[in-house]
Amino acid sequence: MPAHILIVEDEVDLAELIAFHFKKAGYLVTEAHDGQQALDLTKEHHFDLIILDLMLPKVDGMAVFAELRSKKKTKKIPVIMLTAKGQASDRIAGLEAGADDYVTKPFTPKELLLRSKKQLANIEKTKTSHLLEIDNLIFDKLNLTFTVNGEKVELTSTEFKLLLRLCEYPNQIQSRSTLLTEVWGYSDSTNSRTLDTHMKRIRGKIEGASHTITTVRGKGYLYQTAE
Repeated sequence: MPAHILIVEDEVDLAELIAFHFKKAGYLVTEAHDGQQALDLTKEHHFDLIILDLMLPKVDGMAVFAELRSKKKTKKIPVIMLTAKGQASDRIAGLEAGADDYVTKPFTPKELLLRSKKQLANIEKTKTSHLLEIDNLIFDKLNLTFTVNGEKVELTSTEFKLLLRLCEYPNQIQSRSTLLTEVWGYSDSTNSRTLDTHMKRIRGKIEGASHTITTVRGKGYLYQTAE
């Protein structure tokens, strides 16, 4: 089955243009033109990726995003925020809220398509091997669940991908550039600050195991296995 993508964009012409390119690439596409319609559609259908404009009628994009992340059915779906707000502070706010990517207008459909393919590829890569167990951590890559000492810990999709990357290469430094590229698809100074914020949140969530995530000054991060 082709991936099912929800395009949430109130400019109908733009939504149709995006949909045209994604359908041409072989994806199943559904459009929503306001925030409430988007939320209603996620209750009726399963989506593999959501492209979300932030300036929407009825329910604004950030409120839609917060609702998606609060529901079990939609909390793990990758979300690419799409907006005319191109300031670095806006982008940082979107990424730190937990968005998987952030695309500013104007953009080319090809760029959006490539970034979407990256997010979908990350999902498939995550599901390739069902379980990863290291020390007292267990990743279920099929269901995107994570446990520490047998207790389930809620991670966002971005947090899950970051921690999984570190644990797939234990005791090996993962450069900031590598982590940014693997998780967000590209590396720049804006995302670098966002990376640090996500790592801080991960440490807070795994508590007793947080000491195993080591910051290597000037290089990146590594997961250090128990002796």
